[in-house]
Amino acid sequence: MQIINTSELLKKALDFEFLTIEEGVHLYHHASTPDLMFVANELRKIKKHNQQEVTWIIDRNLNTTNVCIANCKFCNFFRRPGHEESYITTIEEYKEKIEETIRYGGEQLLLQGGHHPDLGLAYYVDLFQSLKNLYPNLKLHSLGPPEIAHIAKLEKASHTEVLTALKAAGLDSLPGAGAEILNDRVRRLISKGKCTGREWLDVMRAAHQLDITTSATMMFGHVETIHERFEHLAWIREVQSEKPAHAKGFLAFIAWPFQDDGTLLKRIRGVKNTISGDEYIRMTALSRIMLPNVKNIQASWLTVGKEVAQICLHAGANDFGSIMIEENVVSAAGAPHRFTSNGIQEAIREAGFVPQLRTQQYEFRDLPAQMEQQVISY
Repeated sequence: MQIINTSELLKKALDFEFLTIEEGVHLYHHASTPDLMFVANELRKIKKHNQQEVTWIIDRNLNTTNVCIANCKFCNFFRRPGHEESYITTIEEYKEKIEETIRYGGEQLLLQGGHHPDLGLAYYVDLFQSLKNLYPNLKLHSLGPPEIAHIAKLEKASHTEVLTALKAAGLDSLPGAGAEILNDRVRRLISKGKCTGREWLDVMRAAHQLDITTSATMMFGHVETIHERFEHLAWIREVQSEKPAHAKGFLAFIAWPFQDDGTLLKRIRGVKNTISGDEYIRMTALSRIMLPNVKNIQASWLTVGKEVAQICLHAGANDFGSIMIEENVVSAAGAPHRFTSNGIQEAIREAGFVPQLRTQQYEFRDLPAQMEQQVISY
């Protein structure tokens, strides 16, 4: 059996080499938190040309519908078809929320929903076209691989056909939603009604071929093994390495710990969120180390809070994500943290960096001259 040298692995990481799954697991178990933070921070500085800006965005997580037949065991948001609390968002509701988002300085909707059994491709094409006609400058960072797979299944169409139609209708970029852990042993236990891990990756491959920018995610700290976490990272890295040269592919990676409040996973299986601040910082650093071909690593302040997220900016993360004018899914499982535009900028400054507003393409944008400050009331 080959003996793995921790110091040699860290040097290998500093050269932006791809570490194997086994090497990543070794670092998880044997490297100190300061060493992981140092290496990840050096990689961030090299990857981002030593810039001191930490990026953030103003957008709104708006849900098309809460009707879903995927039955994920970690989701408190969904309602079954016919439930008295089920809904489909109307155009008038979109208009009201988009106009409020614009007043707050936002230019984008993160538009997602459930696997509604009756909403096929025509519905989303019509919705996207309607929103773009009403708000030509609005960016739609919308749906995710499980929803694309669901629509493709309803339409008996390929992923490429669905994505091509959605892009023509106004889809600007595809979030990395629904990745959870990509190993199918885990998916059978927590999200049996969603697409397989392979299909999630194949949707992203198709998106990259169409030059649709994407992101990648990981929800960890539930039923997965450590090996399955690093397998997940290696698979994302592999898909990124396959993208066409002209495509951006995965522009960012975001990991967050499972939020357990009131979930079936907690109530029925007794699975609890035991991820400490230290472990989240370590996984952020290891994400930067394992994903040398992904430019941006985001810290999930929504789930871990301001202080831990600030430390992550010294552990490989370079992005603070969105102020999330509205967020209903993760919050429904207990994520309690909130930021205004002023608050997120102050948090970045406190961590020793310069806050920089961005677009979904990670291009810098100026703060709008006239923008209201959100009043947090939820």
